[in-house]
Amino acid sequence: MTDSPKPPIAATRPHSFTTHGITIDDPWAWLKDPSYPDVKDKDVLAYLEAENAYFEAMMAPHKPLTDRLYEEMKGRIKEDDSSVPQKDGDWLYWTAFETGGQYRKWWRKPVTGGADELLLDEPALAEGKEYFRLGAFSVSNDGKLLAYAIDDNGSERFTIRVKDLTTGEHLPDTIPGMLSEIVWTADDSAFLYGLANEQWRTDNARLHKLGTDPATDIELYHEDDEGFRVGVSETSDRKWIVIATGDHVTSEVYLLPATDPTAKPICVAPRKPGREYDVETHGDTLYIHTNDTDPMWRLCTAPIADPGNWSELIAPSKHFYMTGIECYRDYFVVEGREDGLDQIWIHRYDPAIAPRQIAFPEASYTAGLGDNPEYDMPVLRLGYESMVTPGTVYDYDVATGEMTTLKVQEIPSGYDAGKYATERLKIKARDGTEVPVSIVYPKDFPKDRSRPLFLYAYGAYGYAIPPGFSTGRLSLLDRGFAYAIAHIRGGDDLGQQWYHDGKLEKRTNTFNDFVDVAKALVADGWTSAGKIAIAGRSAGGELMGAVVNSDPDLWGAVIADVPFVDVLNTMLDDSLPLTPGEWPEWGNPIEDKAAFELIRSYSPYDNVKAQAYPPMFISGGLNDPRVTYWEPAKWTAKLRATKTDDNLLLLKTNMGAGHGGKSGRFDSLYESAEEHCFVLWQLGVEE
Repeated sequence: MTDSPKPPIAATRPHSFTTHGITIDDPWAWLKDPSYPDVKDKDVLAYLEAENAYFEAMMAPHKPLTDRLYEEMKGRIKEDDSSVPQKDGDWLYWTAFETGGQYRKWWRKPVTGGADELLLDEPALAEGKEYFRLGAFSVSNDGKLLAYAIDDNGSERFTIRVKDLTTGEHLPDTIPGMLSEIVWTADDSAFLYGLANEQWRTDNARLHKLGTDPATDIELYHEDDEGFRVGVSETSDRKWIVIATGDHVTSEVYLLPATDPTAKPICVAPRKPGREYDVETHGDTLYIHTNDTDPMWRLCTAPIADPGNWSELIAPSKHFYMTGIECYRDYFVVEGREDGLDQIWIHRYDPAIAPRQIAFPEASYTAGLGDNPEYDMPVLRLGYESMVTPGTVYDYDVATGEMTTLKVQEIPSGYDAGKYATERLKIKARDGTEVPVSIVYPKDFPKDRSRPLFLYAYGAYGYAIPPGFSTGRLSLLDRGFAYAIAHIRGGDDLGQQWYHDGKLEKRTNTFNDFVDVAKALVADGWTSAGKIAIAGRSAGGELMGAVVNSDPDLWGAVIADVPFVDVLNTMLDDSLPLTPGEWPEWGNPIEDKAAFELIRSYSPYDNVKAQAYPPMFISGGLNDPRVTYWEPAKWTAKLRATKTDDNLLLLKTNMGAGHGGKSGRFDSLYESAEEHCFVLWQLGVEE
């Protein structure tokens, strides 16, 4: 019998820095390779490889369970699945997977009938690559050209290629380093895009004329504020190209005629700190969705000829959080959430005609507009799902209100929704705020504290986690788990104020909400302390780091994917790709001592202490530009050196991927199976 593998111990090297009169020691700072993004330091690579070897060794005895979970999850996926075809101009477009395929193929055929035409073959493009991701995908207005962008290492620096769809050949035009959408001009002779600069920030909008050297591309817009990011898009009628710039709290929008992209841009409204807005058009009128007077947002109109002259069309509502609008020829659609649940309203341009709400059947669900590419859309494509209802695609007849089911997510191995129940709970946090919780569980689930529970949350950037369907989750439910999503502050689940109440100086509300939800679920009999598995990704990984520091005894297993845990060091380093743009979210500890002290008080890496920690599975990506690989590596190293328990601590670094992990649908599924295996193993539910 051999001894259990020993975890690697990262060396410590003296390193300290002083800010605002406070000196901080960071003996694992050497894990940040100064040549990043080209990681070549032999000691750094050796440590990451040693952690990967330890991960493999510890997981190896449980590989049969991982494999079984993987086969279960794979069995719930229709391998030869395809999307519902959608008309755009003279063509019907759709995507399809082939049996065994990791990536999709993009197809179309003439509306009038004819042979299927393969537009893009992702499996062929991905062949031989450890990582592959398709970014922008844009067919020209006349349907003859396809501009697309791919990333083959996870660094999110995409390369644009252009394919002639009439011949199947690629044009010589190749543009590396892109990070944006692609928008064609009206005559299809050129397209707009944005390049990532050396700091992985898109500070520009450029015009590329087909057949010309990209070095001569015209910079139509340049952003001087290093915290702002630039994006390109188009209005629904495709008459205007939109250049939008902004950070997490302020935005500014410019319009260019699609027929004349080098014309002087129309600034809809100059940036005003704290004001965000986005724009649609109908005829000669702007439709402006903005939070200028209320965090629940409102809708204004203005003449394109006088874009700063805003008139309120739909006032803010106390209960309805307006998340966006889309203009079509005969109506416009307002999307939002009422008390946290998705709503869709159809408005006619004639104010005398009352708006119509699209009704959905369940008490907890997620719904929204699907792919609706044409300006004249008498029938809207919608998507719907809930924690017990698989993804469903509808066509909604705007004139009659009739809803037609086009597709229900097929689960080949079988699925019986009647075996499960879902509820939407409201749990009081310590300050009295009611936090919504979506929960799904087996119908025979006994609330006697005997069962395990999986609790997930994100809680940052105003991003709401929808109560949607998951086939992978069924492997936990069928083993007796309940699965809950905590809609904590920091997301915008209940409106933008919900987001504001979990950021900057109110950041700790996010962590407290999560802990208080867990404690209430224990008190209500759903589970017991030590039987709760928790998971979060990226900023949700920061959440994991904060709550294992504050309440380690609550958790039985922790999954922290690409976790943003070295918050203080990252926010102090303005050379990193995201940092200046992140200050409105977290605070600027370089200039603001109070922000420095607050971030230091909760930054997971800085608050690791000598105590028992629960079993933890941490992941990172060597090429990740969002949460750099050294954050999970440094955190793991410090935890190993500091914690007082013998609980399992694993670090897995994807050496050929980035923020999203493995890219193929089955490779990524296997990573999910590994995480589920870890949870079942640590909670003693291995059968």
